[in-house]
Parts: sequence; C-alpha cells; structure tokens
Amino acid sequence: MFKPFDLSGKVALVTGGNGGIGLAMADAMAQAGADVVIWGRNAQKNDVAEKQLKVHGTRVLVQAVNVAEEDDVISGMDQLVAQMGRLDMAVANAGIVGTMSPVTKMTKAQYREVIEINQDGVFFTLREAARHMVDRVKGGDPGGSLVGVASVGGIHGSGRTIPYGTSKGAVLSMVRGFATELGRYGIRANTVVPGWTATDISAMVQDDPKYNDNVISRVPLKGWGKPEDFGGIAVYLASDASRFHTGDTIAIDGGYLVF
Repeated sequence: MFKPFDLSGKVALVTGGNGGIGLAMADAMAQAGADVVIWGRNAQKNDVAEKQLKVHGTRVLVQAVNVAEEDDVISGMDQLVAQMGRLDMAVANAGIVGTMSPVTKMTKAQYREVIEINQDGVFFTLREAARHMVDRVKGGDPGGSLVGVASVGGIHGSGRTIPYGTSKGAVLSMVRGFATELGRYGIRANTVVPGWTATDISAMVQDDPKYNDNVISRVPLKGWGKPEDFGGIAVYLASDASRFHTGDTIAIDGGYLVF
C-alpha cells in the first residue's frame, strides 16, 4: 500500500516548536505518526504545546534549549537521542526579528542578538543533528532530513531589520552547503521560506491598514498565511516521499516572491 507520508517510527525535532509555524509543523508531523521533540525557552508555551501534541498519541519530548548557546544545543541533542533513541528530522525554526531600527543607529548588541539565534542557532542545531545521522548511517541505518526555516526577508531587502534579513539569507546558503556535503550519507537538507504569516512575530503589523495595503496586497493568493499552512511541507520533508529531494529552497508565501 502506498503510504509515503506515514511518519510512524520517525522522530522529528522542531526548534521554536512551542508556537507559530514551529508548533504547526510539529503538530502535523505528530498527526502523521511521528514522535516529536520541541525546543523552546518559554515554560508556559512549552506546557501548552506539549498538551496539544500529546493528543495525537505519539511520544512527545519538550526541552528548554537555547539554540544560541552551542553547549546547550549539544547537551539537548544528547538528551534527545538518549530518550527518543534516534532523530530522523530536524527543523531549525527558532528565530527572532530583533530590534527594528535604522541601520545608522543599530548597535553591535542588537545585531549580534539576532545573528546568534537565527544564524548560529541554525548551524548548531543542524550540525548536531547531522552528527547523529552520520553515525547512524555508518551503522547501516539510513540518513534523515534537515530543514532550515528562512524568510522572504532573506531574499528581498529587509529595511530596519537588516540583521534579520542577513541571518535568513545566511540560512539559504548554509542549508545548500549541508545538502552538498551530506548527500553521500543519504541525508537531505532543504530550506523552507515562509512569506507573510500571521504569528506572534508579525502581530504588530497584522492590523495595520497601511502595511496591509502596501505589502499584503501584493500576495497573489491574497491575505496572510497561517501557521497550519506549513504542516504539509513539514510532513513531506520528513517522509520518504522526499527521499530524492535535497538542496531546495521551498517558498510557502502565497506567491509573494514571484509577483
């Protein structure tokens, strides 16, 4: 029977998985049969997300991991493998916009805060996931799937949030490097590029008439995306249906980038 999207027996990690796009991805993969791990630093959001995910009957592990801290990521990954037994899918989704500021007034601290989470955190997460996957492959167990979550801001100019755009542009290049280097192990690496999506991170502009008229009106499919719009791509990239799909940049943006 053809069941390419059945994730039974697979373990998936989503950083920043306690809300927004990350939680929607984790929820969809749990519904498809995967055991899921989420990393997040907000204890209250972690608790709410854990309850939501456990409804689907698969194993759920919630860890308080700061992806900007290399040692935290290494320790978190070791604990994950020890408790879950394996890792098949890692989604490096955790990120912040940071302080919105004219570039001429932006400080080093403001710049570094965003880069450390959005760029360094993605690298640490995917590197540690890759280490585990490569070890499994050497033991005769097939590889896995790595996903970096970027943004249309990493492709278009990102005024007043230059560190954010810089970090997301770096993710695009970084993931292509992972795909090239790790393909020999059967490990896939792809980037998901969200467009304008209604989450907490965009709450400040969702009801702004000027913003909606000047920006959201340009989305060919009209309106804001929703977190649940990213569940399907998460399941696909975690599944065997994508076993020959790597090095790609996949925009889930309502057509914004092509308009």
